[in-house]
Amino acid sequence: QVQLVESGGGLVQAGGSLRLSCAASGRTFSSYVMGWFRQAPGKEREFVAAITWSGGNTYYADSVKGRFTISRDNAKNTVYLQANSLKPEDTAVYYCAVSYSGSYYLRDDRRYDYWGQGTQVTVSS
Repeated sequence: QVQLVESGGGLVQAGGSLRLSCAASGRTFSSYVMGWFRQAPGKEREFVAAITWSGGNTYYADSVKGRFTISRDNAKNTVYLQANSLKPEDTAVYYCAVSYSGSYYLRDDRRYDYWGQGTQVTVSS
């Protein structure tokens, strides 16, 4: 069993920044992918970013590339999402998740095994 706890969401003006955190506990994390997804009202959940725990390779959705940065702290079992130059269309509930399916499927939310409770990000115009 894995527990994921997100934090760092909030209300920010367009152009501002937020840093989301996701602390993981429970099962060992020797070989897995951690991802961030988001879901806006009335829309499907979409991939935002992911990082492999072993190699630290990072992947981004085109919509956030160059503005968001995913990183990890192995010692703390924590993954971060630094979100800069935020836009109103970034408004959503952001979820972190863990996948043991490898990096090939990291953009597919169906391949993630554990999910956090989500944290709300609201960007005002």
